[in-house]
Amino acid sequence: MGMRVGRPATIFRISTVVVMESANLTATMSPSVSLRTLGPGDATLMRSVLSMFGEAFHEVETYGEPQPGTDYLERLLGRDTFIALAAVEDNRAVGGITAYLLPKFEQERSEIFIYDLAVAATHRRQGIATAMIAELQRIAALRGAYVIFVQADYGDHPAIALYTKLGAREDVMHFDIAVATPLPPATASQLDR
Repeated sequence: MGMRVGRPATIFRISTVVVMESANLTATMSPSVSLRTLGPGDATLMRSVLSMFGEAFHEVETYGEPQPGTDYLERLLGRDTFIALAAVEDNRAVGGITAYLLPKFEQERSEIFIYDLAVAATHRRQGIATAMIAELQRIAALRGAYVIFVQADYGDHPAIALYTKLGAREDVMHFDIAVATPLPPATASQLDR
């Protein structure tokens, strides 16, 4: 039906208190790699992150073509509820995080959900993912978030090891629920009355 049945997943909650100082983390990365928070004007670099995600996740068709238009990416990068970080070497992304700031309703606070995190195969085990998470922790604290959470699929041992080092684990079921079929415009306008 276009939706996946509940599958086991693991959620990790990472404190917004910076676990390690960014200066110490970036020292473990190659000096040719720098971290950058993306914003308006960075659509080209965001495309590089998308391409790197496609290769890292073996989902080139999902992240490659068609990519969102430049206007869409610029609007997305300008939203205060979307966070994109890139680990950059020679003007191309070798790592990236995309995350969403989720304002909560039960208290005046927010959470941050890491939607995607990947490092290019050629740059793994160099501290890049840990450094990007530390930078996200810093951003989260500045934006008043109280926690960062991320999902890891069973079998993704490197991700699980990283998140276990940084956060508290919760075993959950994940469900993808298909959206409703859009109503014809005439029917939709009748419901608005």
